Amino acid sequence: MTAEVLVLYFAKSAELTGLKSETVSFQSQLTTLQLWQELEKRHPKLSAVREHVVLALRQQYVAVGDQQVILQEGEEVAVIPPLSGG
Repeated sequence: MTAEVLVLYFAKSAELTGLKSETVSFQSQLTTLQLWQELEKRHPKLSAVREHVVLALRQQYVAVGDQQVILQEGEEVAVIPPLSGG
């Protein structure tokens, strides 16, 4: 089963993809690592932030790893790379 999800790109991830958002179809049950890998397949340049990126699902931060998530139609996933400040 799949779910269409709105992926939001912020900061460096928006630069690397050339997008602020896009709708992507994912398997509805997967790990956060699998979700990230699907995004990297669509946008190989995202590999530049792989080690430091955090995802947000249901407005909760989730690390890229073995955590299982169940995506529902119309949900938002945010890609949040490290932010530099000054």
